[in-house]
Amino acid sequence: MSLNVVNLVGRVGGDPDVKYFESGSVKCNLTLAVNRRSRNSDQPDWFNLELWGKTAEVAANYVRKGSLIGVQGALKIETWSDRATGANRSKPVIKVERLDLLGSKRDTDASAVDDYNDTEF
Repeated sequence: MSLNVVNLVGRVGGDPDVKYFESGSVKCNLTLAVNRRSRNSDQPDWFNLELWGKTAEVAANYVRKGSLIGVQGALKIETWSDRATGANRSKPVIKVERLDLLGSKRDTDASAVDDYNDTEF
């Protein structure tokens, strides 16, 4: 048996980076800061998020820097070869399957958020 599930709640680190492809696909990249509790101070952990399709469109339309969101997805490791040095590089990315908009109604358009909070993406 194998299991790869990640659940995170945090604040978005910057506005969504959205790409539209000729095939009709939509991709959105975000960063998410999740506070880690420690004795000295709250230290955020930063996660790279990748969203596709309808979920990416929702993020593009309703998520902004500082938005409080919850995500569920799977961890994947992206690998590539550095163009300048030829060295192999990698980074962890959360491929988001579900997005929940958790911010207050003051943060965004209330009627639009209500429609999407009741829908699973």
